[in-house]
Amino acid sequence: MVESFFREWRACTVIWGALQRLALSLALTAAAPAVARAQDAEKPKPVQTQSGSQNPPASAAEPEPRFDVGGEATAILQTVPAFHSPYAGQKSLPARGETEITQTYSLYLGARLAKNLEIYADPELALGRGVGNGSGLAAYPNGDVIGQGALRPEPYLARYFVRWRVPMPHLLHHPGGESTAAEQTGRAPNIIAGTIPAHRLVVQAGKLAASDVFDVNSYANNPRSQFLNNAFGNNLAFDYPQETRGYDLGATVAWIDPGFALRIGTFAAPTVPGGPDLAYNLRRNHGEQVEVELHPRLLRAGKPPLIVRLLGFRDTGSMGAYRSALAAQMPAAVPNIAAVRRQGAIKYGFGLNFEQALADGGDTGVFGRVGWSDGATETFAFAEADTTLSVGLQLSGAHWKRKSDRVGFAIAQNEISAAHADYLAAGGIGFAVGDGALRRGAERAAEVYYSCQVARHYTVSVNLQEIGNPGYNRDRGPVSVFSLRARASF
Repeated sequence: MVESFFREWRACTVIWGALQRLALSLALTAAAPAVARAQDAEKPKPVQTQSGSQNPPASAAEPEPRFDVGGEATAILQTVPAFHSPYAGQKSLPARGETEITQTYSLYLGARLAKNLEIYADPELALGRGVGNGSGLAAYPNGDVIGQGALRPEPYLARYFVRWRVPMPHLLHHPGGESTAAEQTGRAPNIIAGTIPAHRLVVQAGKLAASDVFDVNSYANNPRSQFLNNAFGNNLAFDYPQETRGYDLGATVAWIDPGFALRIGTFAAPTVPGGPDLAYNLRRNHGEQVEVELHPRLLRAGKPPLIVRLLGFRDTGSMGAYRSALAAQMPAAVPNIAAVRRQGAIKYGFGLNFEQALADGGDTGVFGRVGWSDGATETFAFAEADTTLSVGLQLSGAHWKRKSDRVGFAIAQNEISAAHADYLAAGGIGFAVGDGALRRGAERAAEVYYSCQVARHYTVSVNLQEIGNPGYNRDRGPVSVFSLRARASF
C-alpha cells in the first residue's frame, strides 16, 4: 500500500530528476581538471556513528540541519572469462564466459521532526543483470544484486522508516542518573548530522534492511564503495529475512553506550524461500536477531579498541529439510525440497564479526567474520552457506599521498553441511546453486580492489576476484571475475 501510494506521488519524477542532476554534475566534472582537485580538501576527523560507520562530524558552530538530501549512482561492469566445467545444471554459473553491467540510483531523504526523532525515505532505481543471472555461487561477485538476477527497470521505495533516540542513564558509572553526555554524528546516508546522546536507546521501525543494523563492519559492508563480493559484505551464514531486493519490514531496538551495544530486531519473512512477498505472522513467518557489541582493548593505550559483534538469529517460515527431501525422492527423479516445505519451520545460526582500526584515523584496519547456521534446513533468504570464515584488510592511500584512495584485500572460505551436500549431489536445486551433481569442496574466494577518488564526489574502482570450487563443486572452476565500478555521490 505504501509503495503504491508512493508511486502515485510521482516517484518517477523524483528519481529521474535526481538522475538528471547527477548526469549534469558528472558532465561538468569531466570537463574540469578533476584529478588535480581530488586531494585538495582536508577531511574532518571521522567519528563513530551508532552503526559503526565513520563519518565527518557536524560543526558545533553551525545550527543542526533539520533536513538532508543525498544520493548516489553506481555502475558495476563485470566480466567472467570461460572456465573449466565438464557439466552444468539449472543453477550453475555459465562457463562460456559472460559480461554484464548493473546500475543503481538512490536518493536518501531525511527529516528531523523533533529532537532525537527522525524519518527517512530512500527511493531507488536498479537496472541491468548480474553474471549467471544471480546464481551459481554462494560467494556471489556483485553484492549489489543479491537475490535477483535481472533488475526490474522501475523505481521503488527501498526504505522508509522512523528513528527515535531516547537518552539513557550511563549504566557503567551513573546507574541512577540521566545521561547528559553527547557526541557528534556526521552526515551520511540515512544519518542527519548533529548532536546525539552518547548513552541512548535507538528505536527504528518501517522498511529497511536487517543488514543496516546487524553485522555491520566499517571496512566490509557496502558493495557500492568497498568489497564487491557478498562473502565480505556480510556474514554469508546469516540468513536474514528479506525480499528479493534485500529489504524488509520490521523493527529494531538498540541500547548504545560508548563501550558496548545491544541490538534486537524482528522482521517479516518471505512467504517462500527467496520470494518477493513478505508476511509477518507470529506462528508462521518472522525472523529475529540479537547482537551484542563489545569494545575490548588489545593495542596499547591511546589506540582504538577492537570492536567485536556477537550475533544470533532465528527464522520461522515455510522451509524444507534436506534429509526430508532426500527421503521423499522418487525413483529416477531428483529430490525437490519445495515438496517437503512446511509452515513454521525454524532455521537458526550464530556469527562473530570484528574490526580493528590500525592507523590513519581508522581508514587503515583489519576485519573478519565467522558464521554458522543450521545446515539441516534449506537456505531461506540470503546466501547458500552453512559456515563461513573471512578475513581482510583495508589500507588508506595516505601512505602514497592519496589519502582518499583505498586498497582492500580479503579471503573467505564457505562450506555446506553433509545433508546439504547430499541433496545437491543427488541433483537437487538449492537457493542459489545446483550443478545437477557434486564433488564436494569448500568454496573459496579472494578479492582485491583499488578505489581511486578522481574528484570530490566521484570514485572509480578496479577489482579482481578469484573463486575456487564454485557452488561447492571441485569439478568446476576456478572462476575469475574482473570488475570496474564507477560511483558518484552528493
